[in-house]
Amino acid sequence: MSAPAAADLARLVDAVADRVPALISDHVDTIVRDIEIYRHDDVVPRADLRRSVQHNISYMVAAIRDPSTAGDESAPRETGRRRAEQGVPLPEVLRAFRTGFIALWELLADGARREGDPAVLDTLVAAAGVIWQLSDEYSIAVTEAYRAATADLLVAREQRRSALAEALFTGEPGPEAGPWEVAQLLGLPAEGGFAVVVAETPGMAEEGLPHVERRLAERGVASAWRLSAPLQTGVVSLRHHELDDVVAVLGHGIRGRAGVSPVQPSLRDAPRALRLARIAMTGLPAGRAEVAVFDPGPVAALVALDPDESRRVVDAVFGAVFDLPAEDRTTLLDTARAWFDHGGSADRTAAALFCHANTVRYRLRRLQELTGRSFTEPRDVAELAAALQALRLGRSPGRR
Repeated sequence: MSAPAAADLARLVDAVADRVPALISDHVDTIVRDIEIYRHDDVVPRADLRRSVQHNISYMVAAIRDPSTAGDESAPRETGRRRAEQGVPLPEVLRAFRTGFIALWELLADGARREGDPAVLDTLVAAAGVIWQLSDEYSIAVTEAYRAATADLLVAREQRRSALAEALFTGEPGPEAGPWEVAQLLGLPAEGGFAVVVAETPGMAEEGLPHVERRLAERGVASAWRLSAPLQTGVVSLRHHELDDVVAVLGHGIRGRAGVSPVQPSLRDAPRALRLARIAMTGLPAGRAEVAVFDPGPVAALVALDPDESRRVVDAVFGAVFDLPAEDRTTLLDTARAWFDHGGSADRTAAALFCHANTVRYRLRRLQELTGRSFTEPRDVAELAAALQALRLGRSPGRR
């Protein structure tokens, strides 16, 4: 703008200055009337809204009167930050901002018409580009401040959720926050059962179960997660879903081994569930992208709680079997597992292994000779079951 045009625009701004307070009041009323979220005083208090409108319009007026002050964007940036913290959607924030510029433009246009001087009106028209550029710059400042504040809020939220989840897993939620209170803060139902999930991370700060919280949420499953260097750990609500449904979701896109605990009735059991989930995961072969669910049976839980003792159990029961060549050893142990899995029926075991029932009986007799334990004596059967469960958890004999 030329110096004379700038002077004419400044005189026009001065001429309408006494009408700016009324413009501010009218604009506050317009925002509350036309934008629903601003009608709720518990979201943006009316006094806060009025203060923001007053600051922003005052800055606009000053920048139009003296373009050298247009670089001061503290008012729109403060508005953007505040509205992000209050949870007002960005489109609604920008809508309120644009209507303020429109109202100010209309005030200036009315002032030019009242002057009755065609030169003043021509000056305003010539200055329109500058004014709307100022509008764009202020809108950008609002948007940048809003997005920066939103990013900070998201980081703080995720850090808080991660810390709360860690408190659950360690069993140390703090003196004033028990598992029920932590569940509320995490947005998890306090009832209905839950499971703990652990997954290997493929790299630093990389998820082993990518976007798992969002994918579960899309199916109505609430969960909370924390990410550390070696593991991604989560607690999953099973209030309205079966564990098999959750496992199916976990299996899509998995990038390494993952373990799932049995269903637990209370969040107080989270530390124990975490141990069982990790045991289930480490029972999988290294490098396999698969989900393993810990056997919920009491024998499995008993074996899992003492890794060293479970190795001694395997050694005591199957020591002689592990002295066999690998192929023979695998055949006999697979037969024993199948026999337990099929209720001690030689016929059903044979069908599962695609062999004759007499072959199954022969292998069981060999195992009886090697282990010194009968498949008909209750105490011996219990020891065989415990040793097989320990093997399923990856507990090989310590001396081999």
